[in-house]
Amino acid sequence: MIDLKTLKKNLKKDSSTFPSIKMALVGDTATQLLCTAIKGMGVERGYNIDLFEAEYNQVERQFLDPTSELYQFDADFIVVFQSTHKLGECHSMLSMAEQADVAEQRLQFVESICTNPFFANKIIVYFNYPEIEDTVFGSYANKVSSSFTWQVRKLNEGLMLLSQKCTNLFLCDLAAVQNKYGRDFMFTPNVYVSTEMVLSVDALPIVASRVMDIVCAIKGQFKKCLILDLDNTVWGGVIGDDGIEGINLGHGLGIGKAFTEFQMWVKKLRQRGIIICVASKNNEDTAKEPFEKHPDMILKLDDIAVFQANWETKVDNIRTIQSILNISFDSMVFLDDNPFERNIVRENIKGITVPELPEDPGEYLEYLYSLNLFETASYSQADKDRTKQYQVEAKRVSLSKTFTNEADFLKSLNMVSTVSGFTKFNTPRVAQLSQRSNQFNLRTIRYTEADIAAMADNPDVIDLSFTLEDRFGDNGLIAVVIMKPLDEDSLFVDTWFMSCRVLKRGMENFTLNTMVERAKNAGFRRIVGEYIPTAKNKMVEQHYPSLGFKKIEGGDTFLYELILDNYQSLTCYIDVKQ
Repeated sequence: MIDLKTLKKNLKKDSSTFPSIKMALVGDTATQLLCTAIKGMGVERGYNIDLFEAEYNQVERQFLDPTSELYQFDADFIVVFQSTHKLGECHSMLSMAEQADVAEQRLQFVESICTNPFFANKIIVYFNYPEIEDTVFGSYANKVSSSFTWQVRKLNEGLMLLSQKCTNLFLCDLAAVQNKYGRDFMFTPNVYVSTEMVLSVDALPIVASRVMDIVCAIKGQFKKCLILDLDNTVWGGVIGDDGIEGINLGHGLGIGKAFTEFQMWVKKLRQRGIIICVASKNNEDTAKEPFEKHPDMILKLDDIAVFQANWETKVDNIRTIQSILNISFDSMVFLDDNPFERNIVRENIKGITVPELPEDPGEYLEYLYSLNLFETASYSQADKDRTKQYQVEAKRVSLSKTFTNEADFLKSLNMVSTVSGFTKFNTPRVAQLSQRSNQFNLRTIRYTEADIAAMADNPDVIDLSFTLEDRFGDNGLIAVVIMKPLDEDSLFVDTWFMSCRVLKRGMENFTLNTMVERAKNAGFRRIVGEYIPTAKNKMVEQHYPSLGFKKIEGGDTFLYELILDNYQSLTCYIDVKQ
């Protein structure tokens, strides 16, 4: 992990060209060095953090006083650090009857923050509470509802439930960080008594990293795919040399246990929606044999979205995987026990994350836990089906190679799409896609579920969601368009994003045909689109011109218009599902 000294040096770098994030930090203890760590970690992640730090121990005033500096600063992200120490001070000064209400009162305050109309569209990043064992009752504290131990645990559980209720509330799991590194690492008593700083200097970079993990995930910067080497990574030994009986796997004692538990972790990632792939130097049949026949294998072939086992380089195989998945390299993680292979991949594939696995496989998991590689800002039922969708995509790629004519291939897919507005059923998925879509996203505007629900209720907004099915299966909801009136004749495309999984199938044409139809039916004669460049959406730089839109001259933005009077429907091989 990077240290605080390095993070301080980052603040001297020129980050003016980085995307800017407006953030506020409000705390009840000394937060100056935490501010430094967060801003430095922002530079490390490619962001320029414009950070307002509230005065010491003014949390309530900043949130409850509409004239406070917090309101005036109007941050997009508000980080709130109410410490276990200050909670303990409050708890100590109360009667036993009052102590039993400490957690509930704090939860009411946090809920009031999240539901305050002024903060409803802000992201609240709230630290949960690491435990302090005050030993007033010892272990008997677990039987006493007024004990500090009981109240802290009740508060942390209540915060989890509240975060499900309030979509703008994200918990930074400080308690989990302390569980990993220990209280003696997280807290330095002599520093606290002289500075009121409850986080140790060594802990600050880790905490700042966790804050930025959440921010980056909300901004659409997160990991989607885990690519695995096999020999001595997924199992112990070399399958080609040792044979299926000779590799190390199993629940008993010995190194095989480490590989089995590693596979359990990977399995849970797959169930959560992370795409699991294989890139191995092996004969394909040999590499697949343990997945099919070894009784102690946790991972099965059905868990693997793309299986690349051959004698090509790892770099080439990872590039093949990327071409099938249509996701960026910086959303990929590659795990390999071999330092040489790791370095080759790092040097040749920009952006991919390649952790430096320990030499001892028994240490793999604890090391990977510490990296928090797979932070997310959303989760839905659709995530669980992602592996199957990409397995099907690999079949489509194979089929396409049997056709010499693209039109014949597209016709053979028998594609149909369901077009609808935003509903209570698809709102979570629409919001999730808005937060996750980076490459095919014309303006990269992020929306919460509350934002999507509000647009669904607005009669002036034309809201469109698109699914796509074909002969291989259902891709689910894959595209969203939001159009808003500019004037009585013109509609502005506020949002147009699409999953890269369905590129080159004519979905762009089908979507525009639908947009034009809805616009004409509503009495509009012109559609105006805008392209806002980001580091990741260059692939759609020419999207509007390629669809027949004309550049609007003047101004600093990429604005395009499409006159609807003489519009001819674009060719596509997708039917509306009846």
